[in-house]
Amino acid sequence: MRIVFMGTPDFAVPALGAVLAAGHEVVGVYSQPPRAAGRGLAARKSPVQLFAESRELAVHTPGSLKSAEEQARLKSLNADAGVVVAYGQILPKAILEAPRYGCFNIHASLLPRWRGAAPIQRALLAGDAETGVAVMRIEETLDTGAVCLMERTGIGPDETAGELHDRLSELGAELIVQVLSDLGKGSLACWPQHDEGVTYAAKIEPGETRIDWSRPAGEVHNQIRGLSPHPGAWFEVDLNGKRERVRALRSTFAEGEGKPATVLDDQLTIACGKGSVRLLQVQRAGKRPMPVAEFWRGAKLPVGSLLR
Repeated sequence: MRIVFMGTPDFAVPALGAVLAAGHEVVGVYSQPPRAAGRGLAARKSPVQLFAESRELAVHTPGSLKSAEEQARLKSLNADAGVVVAYGQILPKAILEAPRYGCFNIHASLLPRWRGAAPIQRALLAGDAETGVAVMRIEETLDTGAVCLMERTGIGPDETAGELHDRLSELGAELIVQVLSDLGKGSLACWPQHDEGVTYAAKIEPGETRIDWSRPAGEVHNQIRGLSPHPGAWFEVDLNGKRERVRALRSTFAEGEGKPATVLDDQLTIACGKGSVRLLQVQRAGKRPMPVAEFWRGAKLPVGSLLR
């Protein structure tokens, strides 16, 4: 079929590759415009744009799809279906109706749980034991469309958002190929979402990223893995007479009790409001991620000191 693909971040790249590998003709790729990034603030193309250009696909990066001109251009592609994966814009009705069979979205949750912008992080922050990927028909309202295919997967007890992101990205690529195959055969069956169990995955706000060691160890552990690698849960510590921010990237549960935020041993076991966590990987400001043993050698952090 003739497919228009709309996506921006790394999460969307496997789906575009899978659609191409399945033999569909991608008649146009839409992605967010290049953004200033890095120390030099040079304009940087999105991962989807870079991948599409490497396959010599036509790429469009409009700042908005609300104009009649942009809507006419997309309609002129005569697409059979639109595939949308973390594109980053709300699609107007005219865009949704342009492809012959409509538009389909890959969403990283078991809908209707975790509709919204940050389903992977919210599932981990909540301590969910499983999640999955749903492919749905897109409606004008957020993540409410009929589900055409869904698959579940367990979440490991120490799995990070980055690791889960990569697994769900590959799973979504497999599912969208099946959906397009069924669509082409005329056998695609979709079902409305349940009214019960609806939750919303709001984007992560800066105020959610600082670790509160007075919380139970389970909540601290879920915060660390749910925000790793980006934006990262963080704490402050006094190192060599200077207060420094450190990002915690990996943790696990550990034995030990003490005043919340106390460093209990030289393995960086930290007391929480109830129980303790052991940090496994951290990142100092301006440094690369490092195992705790390496951090400990450089920080010379005394046992019994308090994190902030």
